[in-house]
Amino acid sequence: MSRKTRTVLVVAVVAALFGWRALQQRKPDAPKGPPKPIAAQPAPERKLGSIAFKPCTLSPPMGAQSLEAQCGTLSVAENPALPNGRRIALNIAWIPAGESGNHDPDPVFLIAGGPGQSATESFPAMIPAFRDVSKNRDIVMVDQRGTGKSNPLQCKDDDADGKTTAAVETDVDADESPEAARAMAVKCRDQLARTADLRFYTTTDAVRDLDAVRAAIGARQVNLMGVSYGTRVAQQYAMRYPQHTRTIVLDSVAPNAIHLGNDFARNLESALDLQFGQCAKTPGCTQALGDPRARLNALMVKLRAESPLVKYRDAATGEMKEERLRPGHVAGLARMYAYAPLAASILPLLLNEADQGRYENLMSLSKMLGGSMSDMMAYGMQLSVVCTEDAAGLKADASMASSLLGNSLVDLMQAQCAVWPHGDMPKDFHAPLATKVPALLLSGELDPVTPPSYAAQVAKTLPNGREFVLRGQGHNVIAVGCMPKLWAQFLETADAKALDAKCLDSLAYTPPFTTFNGWEP
Repeated sequence: MSRKTRTVLVVAVVAALFGWRALQQRKPDAPKGPPKPIAAQPAPERKLGSIAFKPCTLSPPMGAQSLEAQCGTLSVAENPALPNGRRIALNIAWIPAGESGNHDPDPVFLIAGGPGQSATESFPAMIPAFRDVSKNRDIVMVDQRGTGKSNPLQCKDDDADGKTTAAVETDVDADESPEAARAMAVKCRDQLARTADLRFYTTTDAVRDLDAVRAAIGARQVNLMGVSYGTRVAQQYAMRYPQHTRTIVLDSVAPNAIHLGNDFARNLESALDLQFGQCAKTPGCTQALGDPRARLNALMVKLRAESPLVKYRDAATGEMKEERLRPGHVAGLARMYAYAPLAASILPLLLNEADQGRYENLMSLSKMLGGSMSDMMAYGMQLSVVCTEDAAGLKADASMASSLLGNSLVDLMQAQCAVWPHGDMPKDFHAPLATKVPALLLSGELDPVTPPSYAAQVAKTLPNGREFVLRGQGHNVIAVGCMPKLWAQFLETADAKALDAKCLDSLAYTPPFTTFNGWEP
């Protein structure tokens, strides 16, 4: 039994005992024995258009605060050409508009990233930052088919006590060979083939689902907010259904023109150079920790020659374990921490520790990150998307061979896509979005995967678009600083160019840790 389960049971037992004692003390003549059970009342049902919703609690992973919502489903055909064939129950969460008195008819659709993340798991932790947005508008989260509770394409490794199989996109232990990746994909494919036709879990299928939800709830238009891969979904929706798109917000923009994977190594190198460069600008950092970039390069050379045996404490169990520290552990940790400069601020200190032969913290954090992420991504869905939409354009880059990631991710993705079923996509899928729909494009200056240059590229064909680059920030910036208020203003006016963004000038860089006591005052 998990610690969380035990805690819930303890709370339930205490509550039950307290309620029983209160009942006994309420009246001197209270009858002996336990009270007669009261039949549970069914939760009240609410309708949004033709979809029935009931109260639910969204409990995101990683211990984030839960969110009270309304949950429902919409049945759609897995294969649109076979309406009487297998169907998918799309999982939908609805946050009704606040009590402002003004209920605008165009809801906000939140679209998660990945590909492979669940909207109902990804966004609840951010909802408090969207209070202004939700005052007048409903917020709708649809688990994209293949994710969350919408027929998730999540593979389990039967030989590892049900552990989730990790795909190459976010694997923090990426020392895997293309042959092993291919074998994993075959196993995952055959396992999922029992419950899904893997050709129909693409972005194009998801866009069609979103419009089905829009029609079912009775909205003429929607406001789209996509994060990372979700910006691809939002752009594709605006291309296919411009008449139903009121505004689009693209946070950490992935242009239609790119093939996911090709630029990962180069973008990470640029971001790490910028992030590590903060050490030279922080008093005492270089003196205490040296040059973090040089430390990282030297460590990777050392690990490629010999992998040291490291004793470390498992963060999940508290047990002491022993394992060899490999290049993939460090590369994966550096890559994923670079998404959030707040997390990346500890990397210079960890690299200095490793330079002194102390690897325990690097190993422990790498293993903890891998464990925490293993269930957050639907890797089968991710492969269905990438193999249909990106595989044909994946190319190794000789100039990146000696970089932190090298061409390993491209090699692994090509190996997996060689055996994964491919769906169909429109011929203009990779064409830039060209529309007059009002658009707000957001980038973090230090983003390691979707740099500001991506947003600038997309903005060229959006005459009513405007881009903001948030200083010192990484990936996913919609909830940073005053952005929630700017987003709410944009939704009210549908005019990005009229926004006064001076409030973003106060954003600051995160200084690196110089000791384990935290940042210097």
